[in-house]
Amino acid sequence: MNYSERYENYRTHFEEYLQKRCAGMAFQPEILTESMRYSLLSGGKRVRPVLFFCALEAFGKDYRGEEELAFALECIHTYSLIHDDLPAMDNDDFRRGMPSNHKVFGEGNAILAGDALLSYAFDILLAECGRDAGHLRAAQALSRAAGAEGMVAGQSLDLMCTGAEGGESELAQIYRNKTGRLIAAPVVMAALLAGRYAAEAEEFGLALGDLFQLTDDILDAVGTREALGKSVGKDAQEGKLTAVRVYGLEGAREQADARMRKCLAILHTMDGADTTFLEDLTRYVRRREK
Repeated sequence: MNYSERYENYRTHFEEYLQKRCAGMAFQPEILTESMRYSLLSGGKRVRPVLFFCALEAFGKDYRGEEELAFALECIHTYSLIHDDLPAMDNDDFRRGMPSNHKVFGEGNAILAGDALLSYAFDILLAECGRDAGHLRAAQALSRAAGAEGMVAGQSLDLMCTGAEGGESELAQIYRNKTGRLIAAPVVMAALLAGRYAAEAEEFGLALGDLFQLTDDILDAVGTREALGKSVGKDAQEGKLTAVRVYGLEGAREQADARMRKCLAILHTMDGADTTFLEDLTRYVRRREK
């Protein structure tokens, strides 16, 4: 299979599992379930579950049977998107080409849907911890990536730097925590389950997170709402600290090229792992247009 076919296989496998899990949700009041499902099922590339599945295979593990961890990953990612779109945060009316959760269900219900998805993810993780020590370590890695040592810290610094002074140091911290930790988490989780490559997996995942956010910053400057499924040009309007603001557009592209090379170099150190798909995914992230 080529890269696109293999990506679609991973994505479809997860999407089918997600559909079944969402069909089984029956939280009360009904609007809570509806708002959770709305954002979970609104499409998207499913990058984190795909990363988790392909990393497991790269490190010699079968991804079938690990769907619950992938589901927890997507619950946490989806909660972060719901909250990120709120007026008090990035204030975006669109997500994945559809109205943001708070535009459909109201701000209060959107906040609660995000809260519910986060706590639901930890219900799932706690159940998986009982399987073995590897699953416990994987759950801990995801917990740290999502919280005050990771994504939440990055979002907090992002808010602090909006409309304020900031440079390379602050940008690197925002990248590492707001985006990098939750991109690295699925690769680290896979390594912990496999019992090898944990250090290399984290280094690669964080570099890939940098690359992902660099391309996001570039696309916000040059992309279209139709392609991206969300508003564009907002970073500059709101005074966000971005790579384009720090390095200029061409400088940001040079930074992205450097991160891509770093990702590929790290993958080449993983002796015994089949990193072909991860290499192709890295190249795709650099050239993506949405």
